[in-house]
Amino acid sequence: MYIIVIYMSIDDLVTNSIGFSWDRGNVKKNWEKHRVNNLEAEEVFFNSPLLISDDNKHSQNEKRFYCLGQTNEKRRLFVSFTIRNYKIRVISARDQSKKERSAYEKA
Repeated sequence: MYIIVIYMSIDDLVTNSIGFSWDRGNVKKNWEKHRVNNLEAEEVFFNSPLLISDDNKHSQNEKRFYCLGQTNEKRRLFVSFTIRNYKIRVISARDQSKKERSAYEKA
């Protein structure tokens, strides 16, 4: 048995994903705490600019990432996520902080 490891950039991981996977608890939490629904969180992955980075601080059990992006209605969101079975699994979504908005605007 062989295990093949393919190293991709973060952008490639997102580009090559085949959809989204949602945990019901995260959908509920994102709505109750931040008033972000799952469709808004998904929209950021299809709009530009999209800034994606490793989230090494929260990558103990699995590789995690975060992104700064905007919805179709121009709402600016911070989304933390992982990739499982080639699907983007959103962990948390909220409005960007002032510091994050500044970084996003510079892009």
